[in-house]
Amino acid sequence: MHPEDTSGFSLIGHSDLNGYGDGMQVMPNGEALYVGHFGPSGMGTSVLDISDPSHPTVVRQWPAPPGSHTHKVQVADGILIVNHELFRSEGPAPVGMALYDLADPLEPRQIGFFDTGGRGIHRIVYEGGKFAYVSVTPDGYTGRIWMIVDVSDPEGPAEVGRWWWPGMWEAGGEVPDWPEAEDRIAHHAMVWGDRAYLGMWDSGMVILDISDPAAPTSISHLGWKEGGHTHTCLPMPDRDLVIVTDEAITEGCGGPAHMVRIVDVTEETAPYVRAICPVPQGDFCDRGLRFGAHCLHENRPGSYRSQDLVFVTYFNAGLRVHDLSDPDRPVEIGHWIPECPPGQKAAQINDVFVAEDHTVYVTDRVNGGVYILEPDKELSKRMTDSAWSP
Repeated sequence: MHPEDTSGFSLIGHSDLNGYGDGMQVMPNGEALYVGHFGPSGMGTSVLDISDPSHPTVVRQWPAPPGSHTHKVQVADGILIVNHELFRSEGPAPVGMALYDLADPLEPRQIGFFDTGGRGIHRIVYEGGKFAYVSVTPDGYTGRIWMIVDVSDPEGPAEVGRWWWPGMWEAGGEVPDWPEAEDRIAHHAMVWGDRAYLGMWDSGMVILDISDPAAPTSISHLGWKEGGHTHTCLPMPDRDLVIVTDEAITEGCGGPAHMVRIVDVTEETAPYVRAICPVPQGDFCDRGLRFGAHCLHENRPGSYRSQDLVFVTYFNAGLRVHDLSDPDRPVEIGHWIPECPPGQKAAQINDVFVAEDHTVYVTDRVNGGVYILEPDKELSKRMTDSAWSP
């Protein structure tokens, strides 16, 4: 068992989610906190009261439909959106995404459902306004594609446009032209203005022009030989940078390194990797379960936002904070790893959300549930000094 290991953070609250500790995406909304569950526990979504962050309390939970998981949550404009995706199953199960009214944030009320068919939706980006952006596996495709959905009427969401890598649309007669060992699938895209920055799993990053939402088009593509499983592509628009994570999917010391790359997009038709963030040092690959990068705090409106500091989940190496003030020489300035949760070989810190008041929420994907952290005075000051207001 590994003890807590921290530099710059204090643990102020924790919930094992009533014993359903397989926490995935986490997102606060005032005094409510929403957590999606990975799936093995059978739980789907948890709602917690965080009016006292030192004692987060589960007030409502509902299971995922059998054969599916609902592991992602997005909150904006008074709406909670939850994905539905087949999980270790061929179904049948509802697939797509459910939309909930948050007139009472602690009592979400479902008002709509977007049925995609196929295997359903994996990841959603919804920051308010008209469109939600989803990765989805509809019937007729070799894997997940990217789709724009109009949610302006949450009771009747509707597809607006879609994009896929040429060769993925089998039902349309397309034939894959990539190696059989590669998974060419969309993970999700972060959007800024009329650009979307899409993680394309074994194919790196794709930059899309979405000025016409009905017909997204590819601008450029950047891949790399080491890593794969590209997950999050976070634009820093004032700096012409995109921070890109590859998700570690193997356990132990086997497999390629999965890193955090700083990509220069000054010329968006010719992006290039400018630097790689420091890899946590220690015996992590020997601890068991996954070691490597996963996802980022995504600079959402209403959250803490910075173009200099990035918060990265690193599975058994916990939460890491990198300072990118000099993008050619990124440095780590803080980290937090919980005491190993009961029944696990190692922590598996999965998702992170940083609130405007600098409170940090992270989840463990196996048994650990959700943790609430606060930065120490030094790190909090650096966060204040590095805050970004678009």
